[in-house]
Amino acid sequence: MYTIPGHHHLSMITKNAKQNNLFFSKILGLRRVKMTVNQDDPSMYHLFYGDKTGSPGTELSFFEMPFAGRTYKGTNAITQIGLLVSSKESLLYWKQRFEKYDVCHGELTTYAHRPALHFEDSEGLRMVLLASNNEKLVHWKAWEESEVPIEHQIQGMGSVEITVRRLDKLANTLTDVFGYTEVSRTEDVAIFQSVSGEVFGEIVVKQLDGPTEKPGRGSIHHLAIRVKDQKELAFWEEKIRSRGFHSSGIIDRFYFQSLYFRESNGILFEIATDGPGFTIDSDVATLGLKLELPPFLESQRDEIEANLKPLEDN
Repeated sequence: MYTIPGHHHLSMITKNAKQNNLFFSKILGLRRVKMTVNQDDPSMYHLFYGDKTGSPGTELSFFEMPFAGRTYKGTNAITQIGLLVSSKESLLYWKQRFEKYDVCHGELTTYAHRPALHFEDSEGLRMVLLASNNEKLVHWKAWEESEVPIEHQIQGMGSVEITVRRLDKLANTLTDVFGYTEVSRTEDVAIFQSVSGEVFGEIVVKQLDGPTEKPGRGSIHHLAIRVKDQKELAFWEEKIRSRGFHSSGIIDRFYFQSLYFRESNGILFEIATDGPGFTIDSDVATLGLKLELPPFLESQRDEIEANLKPLEDN
C-alpha cells in the first residue's frame, strides 16, 4: 500500500514577477531553482523557489499574471502556507529581519501547537513561520549562498491551511483516499498528517461558511502532494477516479509527472512525482540563473523570451 510522504509544492499567483523574485530570493533567502514559463500559457513566468536543489517539499512556485486583481478572501480556498525554521530562536531572527525590510508581520505566537510567526508578502500572501524544534528534515538541503545564515534558513513547507464550508468532506478525502491521519479536532478546526508526527505533510482544515474566495494576486492556486514515481501516480489516479472525482489524467511536466483533481469543496490538488527534478536540464551550480524551457517549447524560445521582462536589473 502506497503512502503520501508529504507536500511536494505549492503554486501561487503573483502580479509582478520581479517584485516576487526580490521578496522570495532576497528577503526570504530561498534559492530560485527554476525560471521557466507556464507550460499551458508560455506568455507568463513560472518561478520556483526552494532549497539548494529545489527538493520536493521545499518548493514554492508562482505564476505571473500581470492583470491579476486583488484577492477577495473567503472560504473554499487554500488560505495559508506554513514554512519551517529550526527553532524559536530562528523566529526571533526572522522577526528582526522582517522589521529591517518592512515586511508585514505579527508577534511571536503559536499555530497548530507550534511556536509561530505570521507574515505576508506585499501582495497579501499569508504565510507563517513554524519552529520545528531542531528536527532534521532529511529532504532539505541548505543553500550556502543564501543571504540568510544556514541555521535560520527556511527548511521547506510545514502546515498548509485550507478553509472550507464542509470540513468533513475534505476530511474524508484526506483520510479515506490518501491515508492521512486526523491528529486533532475542535469544533471548526482539524489537523491531518500524511506521516504521523511530522509537520512537513500536515494540513490544517478550518470550517467557515460564507462566500467563496475570489482568487487574485497573493492567492494560492493549488497544493501538490508527493509520490515517488509514475507507478505510484497511476495508483492514486485510479483511486481518486474510483471515488468519483474527475482527474486531469497524468501530465508530463518535464521536471515531474503529475495529475490534478478537485475535491468536493472545489480545492484543487495536484499529485506530483519526486523526479526527475530540476537538475534534468541544469547543473546544481547554475540552477535558476537562466530561462529553462521543456523540450516541446524550445522551438518557441525567441518569441517567449521577447515577451518576458527581465527579473533583475542589469
